[in-house]
Amino acid sequence: MTGSGLPALLLTGGSGQVGRALRQAPPEGFEVVAPTRAELDLADPASVRRWVGARPWAAIVNAGAWTAVDAAESQASEAWAANALGPAALARASSEAGIPLIHISTDYVFDGGLDRPYREDDPVGPTSVYGASKAAGEMAVAALNPRHVILRTAWVFSPWGSNFVRTMLRLGQAREALSVVSDQHGCPTSALDIAAAVGTVCTRLSGPGAPSGVFHFAGAGETTWFGLAERVFERAAEAGLKTPVLTPIATADWPTPVRRPANSRLDTTAFTRTFGRSPRLWTETADEVMDRLLRPAEGEGDAV
Repeated sequence: MTGSGLPALLLTGGSGQVGRALRQAPPEGFEVVAPTRAELDLADPASVRRWVGARPWAAIVNAGAWTAVDAAESQASEAWAANALGPAALARASSEAGIPLIHISTDYVFDGGLDRPYREDDPVGPTSVYGASKAAGEMAVAALNPRHVILRTAWVFSPWGSNFVRTMLRLGQAREALSVVSDQHGCPTSALDIAAAVGTVCTRLSGPGAPSGVFHFAGAGETTWFGLAERVFERAAEAGLKTPVLTPIATADWPTPVRRPANSRLDTTAFTRTFGRSPRLWTETADEVMDRLLRPAEGEGDAV
């Protein structure tokens, strides 16, 4: 754990979408240290305490989570260990060390029944093991470390990992036609922008009058999964790739073990007001990620 001389951030979940974005583009003025899961296991409180106490971290960023929504229903203990017990251990150890904690959470803490974007003070009401475990993680962080920022986001995509944009691009090359759900509404969010937002939070946490609490950060504007797929294939067609025929379908026509929220929209007013950063339009960030995915020779992203 040799340092660069810069204030250091301890990052969990460094192999995930947000974690990779933070490692590739560390917040200005900070060094990012991202131990592997074998090195820092959130299910092992001793491992958590050892890493938290290893350096005078400027902040800890918990981007690690169990995100396999359907699998969580049959592997609930694993999901709760990663999404609730791990954050609790981090919050307890970081509080004892006087270190602020930034915790990434999700729209799945809500039931999706509202007809407007969710605000931070709306009651949570998860309808899945994944959502319940993430809500429990939020509660633990808020209860155990007063110096916390919980950042809820939704519909995350990036040039790497498992996400909707990459899945659409891959399936579009293999199939002549695709059916995509058109009655779930959300705000697609680039992991690159989430990482930038985390950097803004870190800067504020290192100064006087640091804010705390729950904040929403998601792409500006809204669409459906069908609308996002249309955007992906518009860009793919411009690049000369084969594109499938898209058919909009209802959620009821695409059953999954977990019911997806009909409304995943998040109101980001409080984040913008508090931190002075506004999310970019989802169309802009989707185009940016597509540009990177469509230039594999330049080493951008994973193979699709």
